[in-house]
Amino acid sequence: MNQQAKVQVAPHENKILTRDFLFICIANFFVFLGFQMTLPTIPLFVKELGGSDQMVGVIVGIFTFSALLIRPYAGHALESKGRGFVYMVGLGIFVIAVGAYAFTASMFLLIIIRMVQGVGWGLSTTAGGTIATDLIPPKRRGEGMGYFGLSGNIALAFGPALGLTLVGIISFSHLFLICAAFGLIALLFSAKIHYKTVVQSPHKTKTVRFDIFEKTALQPSILLFFITLAFGGIATFLPLHALEQNVTGIQLYFLVFAIFIMVSRTFAGRLYDRKGHIFIFLPGTLLIFISMLLLSWLPNTTTMLIAAGLFGLGFGGVQPALQAWAVDLAPGNRKGMANATFFSFFDLGVGIGAIGFGQVASFSNYSTIYIASAVSIVISMVIYLILVLKMKKK
Repeated sequence: MNQQAKVQVAPHENKILTRDFLFICIANFFVFLGFQMTLPTIPLFVKELGGSDQMVGVIVGIFTFSALLIRPYAGHALESKGRGFVYMVGLGIFVIAVGAYAFTASMFLLIIIRMVQGVGWGLSTTAGGTIATDLIPPKRRGEGMGYFGLSGNIALAFGPALGLTLVGIISFSHLFLICAAFGLIALLFSAKIHYKTVVQSPHKTKTVRFDIFEKTALQPSILLFFITLAFGGIATFLPLHALEQNVTGIQLYFLVFAIFIMVSRTFAGRLYDRKGHIFIFLPGTLLIFISMLLLSWLPNTTTMLIAAGLFGLGFGGVQPALQAWAVDLAPGNRKGMANATFFSFFDLGVGIGAIGFGQVASFSNYSTIYIASAVSIVISMVIYLILVLKMKKK
């Protein structure tokens, strides 16, 4: 089926919840569900295969760097080959890679498959965010991106807990096949979406091979980078940190985190549309900073769940606000590239966080990871204040 041949059905001027928007949200939910189920279980799988803390970091990091490298191509392909082509190819690669985990018994093969999965993830998430942007009225972009992000957050509410629960009941192989099946459901829904018709720009860039980011999206993307450094530490090492501290209920951490993300997205998007990012960023990052300090301490399950709520409330407001900021600044024919830039910095933060904190864990303890994460959040706050002062002077 020729996805580019589909005609975009124009939504009412201020209507967000259209048929196609609901379909992209459902597809996003299922691919994120499959991904989130692997997020806390891959480190456990690496340990079962005999891997060290450093190898856990490498396995997580190689995935994010693979996604990072493919995103610039994804950004260009969205404008040349079409939204549907990039999205469905990415979902297809994701399904094949996750399913292949079920038959993996060596660390070398796991690294190769993680790289392939990263390609699928980079293509599908860049395309998914751009497709959602196409379908949302510009005046309600902050609110709409909050709703779109909510589909991934609902998956986050159930995915990690479901993955950790199932891995205690069934084998890793069966778990990974279930994750691949969820990706396949996303692929089926993606085939029903009416995608925006690509209009080729008459202005060709001679140096397209060096066009790897959208410069107007750099400021919010850099801020995101320092926040996702912390995210990389949580996603990769929190299950191991909780085990070391004899703290139970790690499944509940991800559930509470996701619930509070959903709570924050009920109001943060509208606040961004009305007041701008200045009313979102500093309060959100302050909550994340406190969360990192609590995780470095981690005396009991209650503290862990409070940290989850604070992180979810902060990240749930900051991430869609920064994404809307990045897309708003980009020219009309560069929205895909703006999303590619934004998610590239997301991947870069998670990848460097996972690999870097893996090295930290090898000569220190897991608590040190979250102290370093708190410092990273402070850096993002300082950079933001510098940017705001510059904007006020202009």
